[in-house]
Amino acid sequence: MIRTDTKLELYVIGAGPGDPELITMKAYKVLQQARVVLYDNLANQQLLDLVPKDCEKVYVGKQPYGEYTPQETIHELIKQFAFKKGSVVRLKGGDPFIFGRGFEEIIYAREHGITTHYIPGITSMQASGFEDIPLTHRTMSEGVWMITGTKKDGSLSADLRLAMQSNATVVIYMGMKQIESVADTYIKENRGDTPAAIIQHASLPHKKSARGLVKDLPALAKEQQLTYPALIIIGQVTALPQQYLSA
Repeated sequence: MIRTDTKLELYVIGAGPGDPELITMKAYKVLQQARVVLYDNLANQQLLDLVPKDCEKVYVGKQPYGEYTPQETIHELIKQFAFKKGSVVRLKGGDPFIFGRGFEEIIYAREHGITTHYIPGITSMQASGFEDIPLTHRTMSEGVWMITGTKKDGSLSADLRLAMQSNATVVIYMGMKQIESVADTYIKENRGDTPAAIIQHASLPHKKSARGLVKDLPALAKEQQLTYPALIIIGQVTALPQQYLSA
């Protein structure tokens, strides 16, 4: 049945870095009233316990390097459920506007007369604090570069070479498949001894991490069995002296 008696709405919500308690109060309230939730594999499924019993829950995940729901299908589901139920919640891991496709979904919805709402989430790099890694530090890092490890064509972002020229912290999302290339890029620029870390599931009980030098990242990942989803963080902040960490 097509809904014509109410405003059509899409809520694009950031589910945060994993811990379900890290969502915003606004997201919490929207989920409690949701009619349909389209969720991905990076959104903690405990958040689905917040929705009403009659809420329809639809998985539209994209498994890393494996099966995935095409973006075009997700767009169609947004339109279909908005016209059927009046409102749709799109629940995405991290923040939908940081290496997510939340904005594409919002534009698509607006093109079909659907009112849109964006609710930010804590992006995964901010969970580095659970491993005592601040992203900035006034004595060693004046900024942060957020870089995708895998572009649309599957290649490593050329921005990495630009980021290496600064003293800013470099955070690489979706970079585990390119970890050899990341290490080689630093080695070729004589920066292989730059401190680095890999963090997986930082906000969850089963978190894992490793620290060392960027040239050793592939070996560290293998030794510690670190896989996707994980962040690669490169910079002096990953090797802060213990006196800072215990201050």
